[in-house]
Amino acid sequence: MDSKTLNVLEYPKILGQLAGFCDFSASMDLARELEPTSSHELAAARLAETTEARKLLSMESAGVGAAHDIRPQVDLAARGGVLDPHALLDVKSTLISCRDLKKSFEKRAAEYPRLTQITLGLPDTHGLVDAITRILSERGEILDSASPKLGDIRRNLRIAQDRLMSRLQKYVTDSKTVSMLQEPIITQRDGRYVIPLRAEFKGKIKSIVHDQSSSGATLFVEPLPVVEANNEIRELQLAQRDEERRILAQVSALIGEHAVELKYGVENLAALDLAFAKAKYADELKASEPILNQLLVVGNQQSAKTENQKPNAKSQTRICLLNARHPLLDSNTVVPIDVDPAPGTRAVVITGPNTGGKTVSLKTVGLLVVMAQSGLHIPAQSGSELPCFHSVWADIGDEQSIEQSLSTFSGHITNIIRIIKKIDHRSLVIFDELGSGTDPQEGAAIARAILSHLLDVGSMTLVATHYPELKTFAHGTDGVVNASLEFDIKTLRPTYKLTLGLPGRSNALLIAQKLGLPQPIIDSARAEINPLDLRADKLLDDIRKERNRTSREREKLEKARAKLEAQSLELEKRLEKIEDERRDTLAKARAEGELEVAVLKRNIDSLKSQLKKASQPLQAIKAIEEKMEKMEEKVEQPVVRRQTIDHGPSSSAVHRQLSLGERVTVSTLNAEGVVTALGESDAEVQIGTIRMRARLSDLVRRQQTVDDRPKAVISQASSVVHRQSSSPGMEVDLRGLMAEDALDKMERYLEQAFLSGLPFVRIIHGKGTGRLRQAVRGALRGHEYVKSFEEGGDKEGGEGVTVAMLKSG
Repeated sequence: MDSKTLNVLEYPKILGQLAGFCDFSASMDLARELEPTSSHELAAARLAETTEARKLLSMESAGVGAAHDIRPQVDLAARGGVLDPHALLDVKSTLISCRDLKKSFEKRAAEYPRLTQITLGLPDTHGLVDAITRILSERGEILDSASPKLGDIRRNLRIAQDRLMSRLQKYVTDSKTVSMLQEPIITQRDGRYVIPLRAEFKGKIKSIVHDQSSSGATLFVEPLPVVEANNEIRELQLAQRDEERRILAQVSALIGEHAVELKYGVENLAALDLAFAKAKYADELKASEPILNQLLVVGNQQSAKTENQKPNAKSQTRICLLNARHPLLDSNTVVPIDVDPAPGTRAVVITGPNTGGKTVSLKTVGLLVVMAQSGLHIPAQSGSELPCFHSVWADIGDEQSIEQSLSTFSGHITNIIRIIKKIDHRSLVIFDELGSGTDPQEGAAIARAILSHLLDVGSMTLVATHYPELKTFAHGTDGVVNASLEFDIKTLRPTYKLTLGLPGRSNALLIAQKLGLPQPIIDSARAEINPLDLRADKLLDDIRKERNRTSREREKLEKARAKLEAQSLELEKRLEKIEDERRDTLAKARAEGELEVAVLKRNIDSLKSQLKKASQPLQAIKAIEEKMEKMEEKVEQPVVRRQTIDHGPSSSAVHRQLSLGERVTVSTLNAEGVVTALGESDAEVQIGTIRMRARLSDLVRRQQTVDDRPKAVISQASSVVHRQSSSPGMEVDLRGLMAEDALDKMERYLEQAFLSGLPFVRIIHGKGTGRLRQAVRGALRGHEYVKSFEEGGDKEGGEGVTVAMLKSG
């Protein structure tokens, strides 16, 4: 791409903002050097990378961690240099980031294929992380364990220092010598331990003078008896330095062996960080991924990348920018524009008042094209489309040069000549104020000729102008469309709204009239204008007003449609919630039904046993077993989502017909029971030994009481019923209780559950520290009512619940 054009479009400012979202210097350099590509394949791949990175960042925090640009350090190590501890820590943190990123993307290669491809170029650690960790602490200090020799040296150094300090301490504390000291302290000079002797006592202590204070009142001396000890310490310090350097050199050599791979890995890490930066920048701009189309030649359907096409071949393009915003302007105040010319349009001629936004509109289109071909999402509505141009050229701004003796017109023409020599049908050309800076008639003629040439070449062209001749040219030329930026006559301010299909008006007479130019002068000026031009301006004004009215109506309809869609979505959510609650209720009822069936089975088994003892035939109980089998079939039916709302019989009507103590039939179970409690929409029914709640619509009032069972069976069943007690429910909650109180509550519950004939119960004790769970299960072992127990299933509460199977009565 042309560097001058990129500067005119302010593309470097975009790259500067992008670099601000990078995490380390290597990726910042990549961001500042990012250039748009003419390859459709490469541009599409870059856009896909940005989209994947945005998707990842929307779900989790991602980045390159504590990585650094370690290429200078690696180069030094490759040349045999020794890296300092902090440089080694930078290498370590970078390799850890690479390792973590590779592991993370290996698991999600299918979801993020392009980002995963980048991470494949990240380096392996090759044991370098462990090697650095073995010798350095997190603060960059070389560890004693870095080598056995270093450990011995440091141990001997500590012993020698302690011995020296002990001897010097005598001078500091001895009453004979302490009065000779300026201060009772031990300090260092030139790496040797000394004491501060007052100058008047020089020679009183046999010693070597290493330094004196600025006033000369204090001498820093090393007593002769400790000279050898100081020498020993100095020798050990030098040995420590040499061993530390040897250790650092050894690890640095390992890094140097993998220099090529490490530098290549940093480049890939920078590419990955750049993808994250592009994603963050897109979020900042509230941008979207454009649809990037490849230029195709209509005549022979060859790709526009073919080099040997005819110069006048027409390329099929589509620029469709919806609600496009200039990325360098405040998104809260900038007025978005729509650039969506009809298919086949090759040139757009924009007219309108000065400072009306023509130049900004041109820059917006050019900059968004360049951003898209750089892999950046653009600040425009989703669904915007752009062709992938082979080159982008722009002539915007004042090109006059005092040094080169160029006027504004000469500067523009010089730049236009340069551009015309290099463009083809794959180019986007942007000209601001084409033909300006010279005689209007000649300027308009040159502008028309240049625009005709661009149409012959086949370039996509955007032109801003004040010449009415170009408006006429655009109106009468195939493939060229007029566009204008509106101006509010009432406020004398531009609205910055771009309108395609209508040329702009100068509004000079109206503006002059608003500003107070005398009316006779206005009338005289109007008389000088061709009546046809005035009539055309009036028609344009009427068309614009009608368009604005239609646009406002369309906006109202769009708002109404959006409101209806939001209400529809809200209703769908509410219905979904109601349906989920219905399914949960039915699932709970089915669970209660399973419990009831289990209790009935136990009662039947008990009746069978008692009938055998009484020598009664078992055929009498078959009818009960058949009803129980039907109940089991209904209980086992899955809970499915209801597609339509079933309006059953009125609950209030059934409610008015029922009374407490009345016998009813539960239609869903085909079982008979007695009403024990009434609610607004449901009732509690006693069926044998079981109490359950049923909807009023599921209850059928009994007209008469008929019981065809054998008397013996009724008698035996009655004895069973009287032996049962009311059910305490299928679960007990012990959470929040002390162990002793919890066990007392569980004991009472188990006794009541056993007497009511429950086959199993759920004991909720929670997870916590596990003490209550241990106490509960300890009490259940060998319990007189408990046959066995086990941990609750995943849907029952897991280890926070114990399910106990009770013995039969």
